[in-house]
Amino acid sequence: MKRYNSNITKINLRGILLKQARGELKMEILKVENLSKTYGKGDNQVKALDNVSFTVQKGEFLAIIGPSGSGKSTLLHILGGVDKPTSGKVFMDGKDVYAQNDTQLAIFRRREVGLIYQFYNLIPVLNVSENITLPVLMDGRKVNQERLEELLNILQIKGREKHLPNQLSGGQQQRVSIGRALMNSPALMLADEPTGNLDSKNSQDIVELLKNSNKMYNQTLIIITHDENIALQADRIIAIEDGRITRDEVVR
Repeated sequence: MKRYNSNITKINLRGILLKQARGELKMEILKVENLSKTYGKGDNQVKALDNVSFTVQKGEFLAIIGPSGSGKSTLLHILGGVDKPTSGKVFMDGKDVYAQNDTQLAIFRRREVGLIYQFYNLIPVLNVSENITLPVLMDGRKVNQERLEELLNILQIKGREKHLPNQLSGGQQQRVSIGRALMNSPALMLADEPTGNLDSKNSQDIVELLKNSNKMYNQTLIIITHDENIALQADRIIAIEDGRITRDEVVR
C-alpha cells in the first residue's frame, strides 16, 4: 500500500510540474492581508487604506482603478516596500515583507520589485545607460551588458545610450524608466499611472511594452490607472474607493 501511495504521489508531482512548465498552474506570488494605512492623528487623521485583502498570481496582469485620493498609490507603495502599513501584512513569495529590517527592505526593493512612476524620476545628470543600470550599481553588482543591450533594443532606445533625460521625449524617458525597472529582472512590476504624462499613441506603446514584458518574462504586473482602456487590457481589475476594495473581477 505504501508503495502504491508513493507512486500516486510521484504521478501527481509530475503532473503539477508539467502544468507549471506549460503555464497552466498558477502560483500565488503576492498576498495582502487586512492592510490598513493611516496618516495624521486626532481630527487630522486620514485612513488611506482600510482593511484591504487580496492575492495576486505569478504572471498576472492586474489593473487597480479608483478616483483620486482613493488609496491606490498608497497601496502600490506599500506593495513595493516604499511605505510601511499601519497594520496588516504583505507576503511576497510567502515571505513577510515588513518583517524585514530596513537594509533587507532596501535589497527587496532593488531586486524583487520594479517601480515605474508617472513622472519618470530619472537622474538628470546620468545618461540613458547609467539610469537603466543604476539599480544594479546601487546593489554593488556588475552590469550584465547582454541584458542592457536586450532592453535597449526591446524599448527601442538603442542609439540613445549617451543621451541625458532632457535630450529625450516624454515617451523615451518613460521607456528609460521601464528599462531601469526591468534591469534586475524583478518578479513584480508596479506602475503608478505610467501613461499619465503621455499622448494616446505613446500611452499605448508604453502599455504594450509592459504587457510584452509581462508575457515574455512571466513577470507579475500591477498598474494603477485612471484610463479605462488600459484597465480593460488587464487580466483582472480591482476598484478601490475610500481605501476599500469595492470590486474585484477577472476580465479574461
